[in-house]
Amino acid sequence: MKSGRIDINIKGDVTRKLQKDEGFTLIEVMIAISIFAVGLLAVAAMQTSAIRVNSTAGQITDRTTLAQDKLEELMGLSYSDPWLEAAGNPPGQDSALHTHQETPDNYVISWTVNNNTPVSGTKLITVTVTARGKTTRLVSVKSQSL
Repeated sequence: MKSGRIDINIKGDVTRKLQKDEGFTLIEVMIAISIFAVGLLAVAAMQTSAIRVNSTAGQITDRTTLAQDKLEELMGLSYSDPWLEAAGNPPGQDSALHTHQETPDNYVISWTVNNNTPVSGTKLITVTVTARGKTTRLVSVKSQSL
């Protein structure tokens, strides 16, 4: 750091020498560090929030993908397939003794089938995927081929 002297002439005959220090005082440094620490805490809080939101988005994506896969599988079956019988809706069993429910990993995939809904000759298929207390539902209508 540089140091310089400034001569000040007061009332013409008294000369005082003042020392001018270049640099920062301890208080200035402490204030700068405090502001920097507050900024770091804000960034850390933002990072924690971003991680939590990304985890939630991943879970939603997983549930939606499982529901779409099951719905596509069911839509590809024939109209009279046992997997599309309303009798198999949980907790019942269809004519092939299936319950419309699967439990891969930590997920519960179930589906319900309503005959002649919303119009005659159609089946309303609702696929529900549940995991970690959250639920995703997808609905589709399958028509009877003529």
